[in-house]
Amino acid sequence: MNMLHRLRIATLAAAMLFAAALPVRAQTATADDTAKFLAGMMPSADSPLMPLTRDPSWQRHAKFFDAAFAQLEQRQLSRIRAWSETNLAAPRPTMFYMFSGPDFLYADAFYSKATTYVLSALEPPGSVPDLSRLPRGGVGAALYNVERSLGSILSFSFFITKQMKVDLRAGQLNGTLPILYVFLARSGKTIRNVSPVAIDDKGTAYFANENPGPNATRGVRIVFAGSDGVERTLYYFSTDLSNPGVKSSGFLKFCSTLAPGNSLIKSASYLLHSGNFTTVRDFLLANSATIIQDDSGIPLAYYSAKKWRFFPFGRYAGPIAEFTGRYQ
Repeated sequence: MNMLHRLRIATLAAAMLFAAALPVRAQTATADDTAKFLAGMMPSADSPLMPLTRDPSWQRHAKFFDAAFAQLEQRQLSRIRAWSETNLAAPRPTMFYMFSGPDFLYADAFYSKATTYVLSALEPPGSVPDLSRLPRGGVGAALYNVERSLGSILSFSFFITKQMKVDLRAGQLNGTLPILYVFLARSGKTIRNVSPVAIDDKGTAYFANENPGPNATRGVRIVFAGSDGVERTLYYFSTDLSNPGVKSSGFLKFCSTLAPGNSLIKSASYLLHSGNFTTVRDFLLANSATIIQDDSGIPLAYYSAKKWRFFPFGRYAGPIAEFTGRYQ
């Protein structure tokens, strides 16, 4: 064996030894498996979250959510879908949901045929850590926090803002993202990609590590698919929708690139009745093909009879005691 041949064998052996010494990277749970786990649904069989489904706290959580979402489906969501199928003949690709919080559940129920959802509220998007690496006992605490955050919407169909501010800031699961995950999973969606998104003051969107400037409106973009396999996009932005807030941000400029759309206004605390939210009110009236709202949305006097047709449903009982001055 000549010297060159021996050198090649030695080099190969060294390379093989070097490769064998590399650490094996632990598998990270996908966003879709994380969403299913948080929603009390089984992740994929090879997910690192599978062992955690044997935890009694997760099994209790799964039973609780199974019962709660079954009741919600029967009591409200199935009826909303049937109503929308009958009354929304030509839905637009985009739907706007101002003052939404993380309420994808009702956005999807009313506008299931949309391909782009734009949700916005004050609450930060937050983050979801790798649940397989939580400290011992941390899973049960995290799941309980998710249940607390969803308590009001599961019972009353809306988030109570004061409670949500506390619940969405507690623990390692924080912000709106964990709740968006739960609603996507429980709505039968498959999450394909999750990434941060920011908008500069001109309405230009930035992704990944691009720099949008100091006064950016920040949020999250979730790409997902339903049972039909059609790829859809959900944007959630943390932003101030008051007149000074939208004046200093590019949020409505970004929305205008997706307009016209359909809009949903629900449990908006009558903010659009006040003089401090005229800009977003005017935007919705100018950029919506249809608007579904309860009486906490835009006052009827602002709908021009030349442009809008009004279809009332149900029985108007007036506002709750906290908002007696908003009766129409």
